[in-house]
Amino acid sequence: MAGKRVLVVDDDTKTVELVGLYLKRDGYRVFTAYDGVEALRLARESCPDLIVLDLMLPGIDGLQICRTLRAESDVPIIMLTARTTDRDKLTGLNLGADDYVTKPFSPRELSARVRAVLRRLPGERGPNEIKQGELILDFNRHEAFLSSKALSLTPVEFKLLSVLAKEPDRVFSRGQLIEKALGYDFDGFDRTVDVHILNLRRKLKIKDNQSVRIKTVYGAGYKLSIGEK
Repeated sequence: MAGKRVLVVDDDTKTVELVGLYLKRDGYRVFTAYDGVEALRLARESCPDLIVLDLMLPGIDGLQICRTLRAESDVPIIMLTARTTDRDKLTGLNLGADDYVTKPFSPRELSARVRAVLRRLPGERGPNEIKQGELILDFNRHEAFLSSKALSLTPVEFKLLSVLAKEPDRVFSRGQLIEKALGYDFDGFDRTVDVHILNLRRKLKIKDNQSVRIKTVYGAGYKLSIGEK
C-alpha cells in the first residue's frame, strides 16, 4: 500500500492533520482539502487512489462531491461524518460511497478501513477475467460487460459481483459477502449489502438480456443466476 495517494477532505483542520498523520505513518501520500471546491479540484488533478470525504463542507457538500465524482470515476470513497442515522448512511452508499465512518472516530480504525478498501480493489491476484454467460468481468481493466455493453460499477459493486460470479448459484449470506468482498466492519449495518445489491440489480437490467440476475434466497442470502429468464 506504500505510495498510494489518499485525499483527505474535512473543514476541521485538526481532523485533517490527525488523519493525515496516521495515513502518512502507514506510507500513504496524503493530499488535503478543507472545502468542496478545493476537494473536487484535487480529486481531478491528483488522481487519488482513495478519498476520505466529510459530508458537511463549505461550498459544495460531500454528497454532491460524491455524486459528481461517481459520474467521472470509480475512485473509492470513505465518508467521514457526524451523521449517524441509517437514512444518512443509505444516502451516501446509494451515491457510491464504499464505507461510512462516523465521528468521533479512531484514527487507527480509519487507517485500517483505508487499507481494507484498497486491499479489496481488483489487482493482479487471481484470474484476469471471469466469463459467465453474457457477463464478463475484466480485473486488469476493472471493467464489467453484459451483452457487450459496459456496466458502470463502483469498486464495491464490482467486487460483490466478482464474488458472486466466481461461484454462480452458490448462496452467500450478507456476512460472507462482507467478508469476501468488502473485508471491513460495518458495525452491524448489514443493510449496506442490500443497498449495493439493489444497485447491482438495477445495472444488470439490460433490456435485451435478462439472463444474468442476482436472486434473493430468503433467510439465507444472495446468489447469481446465469442463463435463467
